[in-house]
Amino acid sequence: MERKFLESKRKAYYLMAIHEQLPSIHKVELQQLGWSKATELAKVGRREDQRFDSATWLHKARELSNEKFKREVSKHLTGKETEPWEILYFKAYKSQLSVIEQALEAAGLMLRSDKSRGYCLEMICADFLAGVSLEAGNRDALLPCLTRLVIGLPKPQKKQLLQEVQVTF
Repeated sequence: MERKFLESKRKAYYLMAIHEQLPSIHKVELQQLGWSKATELAKVGRREDQRFDSATWLHKARELSNEKFKREVSKHLTGKETEPWEILYFKAYKSQLSVIEQALEAAGLMLRSDKSRGYCLEMICADFLAGVSLEAGNRDALLPCLTRLVIGLPKPQKKQLLQEVQVTF
């Protein structure tokens, strides 16, 4: 194994997990799926054990794209629908990193949230857009920003905000 997967031990471990969790599925079928989908299939196989319906899950794996299949597996395992996501790439200078890190950390603390850094960045951007909309007199852009900010608040803060807003009317 070490010689064959010298460049990627992680892939070797994935393949071993697939082999252990999906012994009833023929090797040829798994190769046709690809190791990424087979890894997701192994997660379901591990959870379902004897109740694992390999035919149904193989069909889903063949029909769906990698991303959609991963979301389907996640939904099955967690019971929650996951939102499609995308990785963003952009260049930041080393001199900018401390400001970015501080802003993300502050947003996480203010939101009292264990949510992702992406969520914190979204809230920072929504706050910025709300401020820009007010200054520019663009009230149409303000409402969606404020709505997204309020939706993102933890329930106690959301309740408090709504009570304070009702008092002013």
